[in-house]
Amino acid sequence: MTLAEAQKLDFALAENFQSLYQDVQKSALFSDSKTFTDAIAKDSLTDILEEYQKQKKRTDFDVQGFVEDHFTLPAEKPTGYYSDPNKPIRQHIEDLWDILTRQPEDTGGTLIPLPHSYVVPGGRFREIYYWDSYFTMLGLQASQRFDLVESMVNNFAYLIDRIGFIPNGNRTYYLGRSQPPFFSLMVGLLAEIKGDDSWQKYLPQLEKEYAFWMRGQEQLTHSAFHLVKMPDGSILNRYWDDIPLPRPEAYKEDVELAEHITDQLPEDVYRHVRAAAESGWDFSSRWFKDGENMTTIHTTDIIPVDLNCLLWNLEKSLQKAYQLQGNQAEATRFLEKSNQRQKAIQNYCRNEASGFYFDYDWKSNELKNSYTLAAVFPLFFNICTAEQAQQVAEVLKDKFLQKNGLLTTLNFTSQQWDAPNGWAPLQWITYQGLKNYQLHELAQQVAQNWTSNNEAYYKKTGKMMEKYNVLTDEISAQGGEYPNQDGFGWTNGVYLKMITDLQQ
Repeated sequence: MTLAEAQKLDFALAENFQSLYQDVQKSALFSDSKTFTDAIAKDSLTDILEEYQKQKKRTDFDVQGFVEDHFTLPAEKPTGYYSDPNKPIRQHIEDLWDILTRQPEDTGGTLIPLPHSYVVPGGRFREIYYWDSYFTMLGLQASQRFDLVESMVNNFAYLIDRIGFIPNGNRTYYLGRSQPPFFSLMVGLLAEIKGDDSWQKYLPQLEKEYAFWMRGQEQLTHSAFHLVKMPDGSILNRYWDDIPLPRPEAYKEDVELAEHITDQLPEDVYRHVRAAAESGWDFSSRWFKDGENMTTIHTTDIIPVDLNCLLWNLEKSLQKAYQLQGNQAEATRFLEKSNQRQKAIQNYCRNEASGFYFDYDWKSNELKNSYTLAAVFPLFFNICTAEQAQQVAEVLKDKFLQKNGLLTTLNFTSQQWDAPNGWAPLQWITYQGLKNYQLHELAQQVAQNWTSNNEAYYKKTGKMMEKYNVLTDEISAQGGEYPNQDGFGWTNGVYLKMITDLQQ
């Protein structure tokens, strides 16, 4: 399947089922829009749609009965696993790896089958997720589950080869977008286990992923797809989704949002929403013009500092892979690209007065003023100077550090990627970034606060959660389009990796 075919499939899914989605949502049949999108059709979609068009005209049309007749709804698979808070937390996580592991299978429906075993996050997330998986793999590495690490890297390589990029997750309704590009870090993790040959093995897929994120650069005059040409001629990236329709997995929410935004066309709203979903921070005040309300979302107008740091790392990874191959010309080319991007990140995403990194609004040609943990990515990748890292650390200690970890942003909204919530991947990025610059005291405090929070909640509930309230352990994390999920892949992974690292 080519990229164009993948996008056409996603577009057709949303467009053809639009009327059926509306009827399903109006009936309030499911509290979670994702339930219907994960259902498996009992007949061909063409036949179901034809039958739906006939039946919907009847006065006695029953949408619930129609769905039950024509779809098999997702159900939790019995695992026989019982969560026991008296079990040591490490043993709990080690046991969960097998519970959260899925084997290759072609179930039909919207699931894209994968050739190798993989770990899902848990809860409503019944498929693999791109950036989640890197943090899950950190824990698998700590558990010495090297088989699963390699299987998951091979699955992502397979998706790149088949589709042209790694989608948000292995569902057809995710085919309009990717997620933060962590594949090069996954290859680096596997190289730690199996040696530098991994860079050679996955070089073709690293090249293809880079081509996906840089699509359209040859004819770029201002902005196209994931790219924006900056005033000084440098090229930086943004989040983007080619499909200007409501997300099938959150159809009701997207339509209602578009109805409340009167100063943008619905297709522009849908694209901003989908782009925010590609970021993994869905949703956060960092994507809002006013820093408070979803109705001001403008994601595609923003140059995210974390995305561009990740692409800097992809360029450095390609440089490394070509050097190992002995292709000095290509290695030099990617060294120049990474140097250009590093300079642009410093130029456009750093505020010298505050000593912090911010996203950049390329439409208004100014830095955004929202403080977020995206600012630690330059430390994680060693992009900034020691003095700049120290300045970032001071802001983290003064504004972000709380009893139970780091706030995601300083804005208290109804969005899950805002205060008072903290998320495992950002705790790890911060912890490792601080260590890179020998800021060990603050790094250890971050890790201790976060892991103690995980342990306290586990002791009360026997569960590891998707996200946590870092201000207090008396109230669980708040906000979002769905309830807080347990499982949970990346929380398990980061906890194990942090504990292992602290004990060394």
